[in-house]
Amino acid sequence: MSYIIYAIPFFFLLIALELVAEYFRKTDYYRTNDAINSLTAGVLSRMFGILKALVPFTLYVVLYDNYALFTLGDNIWLGLIAFVLYDFCYYWNHRFGHEMSILWAAHVVHHSSEEYNLTTALRQTSGSFLSWIFYLPLAFLGVDPMLLLTVGSLNLIYQFWVHTRHIGRLGWLEWIFVTPSNHRAHHAQNQIYIDRNYGGVFIIWDRLFGSFQDELDEEPPIYGIRKALHSWNPIYANTHVYQQLIKDSWRTKAWSDKFKVWFGKTGWRPADMERDYPLGRVDLTRFKKFDIAISTRRKTYALLQHGLTTFIGLVFLLNITHLALMQQVLVIAWVIFASLSVGEVLAMKVSGWWLEVAKYVVLISVLATQPIPLWLMLSISSFTVLSIAMWPSLKKEYTNIVEQKENMAITG
Repeated sequence: MSYIIYAIPFFFLLIALELVAEYFRKTDYYRTNDAINSLTAGVLSRMFGILKALVPFTLYVVLYDNYALFTLGDNIWLGLIAFVLYDFCYYWNHRFGHEMSILWAAHVVHHSSEEYNLTTALRQTSGSFLSWIFYLPLAFLGVDPMLLLTVGSLNLIYQFWVHTRHIGRLGWLEWIFVTPSNHRAHHAQNQIYIDRNYGGVFIIWDRLFGSFQDELDEEPPIYGIRKALHSWNPIYANTHVYQQLIKDSWRTKAWSDKFKVWFGKTGWRPADMERDYPLGRVDLTRFKKFDIAISTRRKTYALLQHGLTTFIGLVFLLNITHLALMQQVLVIAWVIFASLSVGEVLAMKVSGWWLEVAKYVVLISVLATQPIPLWLMLSISSFTVLSIAMWPSLKKEYTNIVEQKENMAITG
């Protein structure tokens, strides 16, 4: 079984503890807009993940039932063997996820934050469609499908705690396990750290296959990606590399390049694309984090909207087996829309105001017309009342933004 859904409350508890550490240590590892963007990407990933897993998991079961060379039992030692084998497959999945363009397009969202904290761990992709291929060999080795889900979820849960800057090197553990230190190196965009440290639980794979790099005191990690995201839109975070690959594949003249764009090494572009459509890259000597100053009022409102989206997402995940397909599609569509809306709010875009109005018109319509349990209706209604109560002050902010833009246009 998958334990991820049950681990979510503990994830948020540890994030709260890290924020306490942030306060007492007076560090600056969290920004509200970045954290909300990461957490929203995590909600989308969980919701899409369940639907995306159906076909690959069915294929895995078929291969296991018909072609397994032998069957691993269900005792603890064989479970540990399956856990190690899964991490070996994860290493290669992760490595190709960095080194092949089409796989990087899916994985890039996890690296696009310019911060490194526990919310970064939850910044997972919604657009990974090929990673399951790397785990199919486990079916032939007799890893039971239910055991696969178990060790897979435990592998992902382990990776959560290493996304922190509050823990230093851990002595001999650095030689065997993925730790906060060697995973910080993995998330850095400094040249020395690029494409290093792919292990999920065990760092020994990197040491064996030549991809290990220690975190260096003289080279502090700079987090993020070379082609900076510059957006708080979680939908764009999941699709921006796909968009670029589609453009390059369509525009380039050579047919071989149209294919190579997708399956070549990450970062490679046809010569005519580099010439005619050059892309900007981050100059690390002048690196500055992307940020948009927002008021405390807007931060509070954005946190409230994320709380609502997360709450609805959790209720959805816990009750998905009781929902008809159309209900599942409608809930996911609303969560996508709500995620886009909060990104626009954080970006100080006027469109964010109208998206929020539309979001709540839909939500109130559902509350008024659908048979919903009383506890759920009261919970969602509480979020709704608190949010709408903040609208007059937010509307004033948006009015000021419009007036500023109009004044700039006149003076310009």
